[in-house]
Amino acid sequence: MRIHELHYSNTNTYLIESESGKLLFDTGWAGTFQAFCRAMKDIGISVRDIDLILISHFHPDHMGIAQEIANLGAVILVSDVQKEHIHDADGIFAKEKGTHFEPVIDEKVRYFSIEESRKILNEIDLKGQIIRTPGHSDDSISLILDDGSVFVGDLNPIYELELHKGTQIEASWNKLLELKPKTIYYGHAKTARLDAKAVEDNTNETEESNKYALVSAIIRYIDKGYDIEKIQKKTGSDREFVEDVMRMYLTHTNVGVQGILDRIEIKNR
Repeated sequence: MRIHELHYSNTNTYLIESESGKLLFDTGWAGTFQAFCRAMKDIGISVRDIDLILISHFHPDHMGIAQEIANLGAVILVSDVQKEHIHDADGIFAKEKGTHFEPVIDEKVRYFSIEESRKILNEIDLKGQIIRTPGHSDDSISLILDDGSVFVGDLNPIYELELHKGTQIEASWNKLLELKPKTIYYGHAKTARLDAKAVEDNTNETEESNKYALVSAIIRYIDKGYDIEKIQKKTGSDREFVEDVMRMYLTHTNVGVQGILDRIEIKNR
C-alpha cells in the first residue's frame, strides 16, 4: 500500500493506493480540478484510475471537485451519517459566480452504513474501517487502516486535545486512540506520527505536541507579566524562541498557539 499526499489546494487530500485499487480521501475547493489533475500527473497516476472517493465531511473545501472527479469513473462513497449533508455546500458555491462547481449527483452515489465499511474497503484490498468522528461537524467521519494510518479531515489536531476535554472532539479522538493509530493525516495540518507510549497514554508526545505545550506555557507566563529571562528559566526554552513567541503574541491580536507556531515555521523557512 502507498499513500500519496496531494497538495494542490488549501486542503490536504490523499490518494491511497492498494494492490488492486485506489481511494481518494477528500477533494479541494471547487475550481481546483485542473490543479488536482496536475498533482495526479506528478505522481504518475491517471485520474481515471481512481476507484473510490471518500469525503471526510461535506464542507466546501473537502468536496468541491468530487463530482468532477467522479465524472471520470470514480464512485463517491457516502456513509449513512452523511446522507443528509451531501448538498450542504451547494448554496455556498452558488454565490461564487466565477467558480465552476458541479453538485454531487445523488443517483450515482454509493451509500453505505458505517458497520459495513470494512467490507467495502476490502473490495479494493484496503484493510481498515470508517468510523463516525463528530466534533468539527455532525457528518465527519475518519478512515483508519489496520497499519495505523488514520485520515481525520478537520477533526481538531490531537495536540489540542487538552483544550477539548468533555467535548465531542475528545470522544471522537478516544475512539480513534482505542484503535492504536500510528500516523495521522490531517486536512489542514502536518502529518503526525505517534509513538507507542503516546497512544497508550492517549496523549501525543511528539515534537509537534511538545512545541504546542511549550508555546502555551510561554503565553501563560507572558500574561503573568514575566520577563524573557524568567520565562526562559521556567520553561527551559532558548531566548530566541521565547522572543519569537512573545513578539507574535503581542503583535497579533487574538492569535492562538497554532497560529504562533505557523508564523514561527514560516519565519524559519
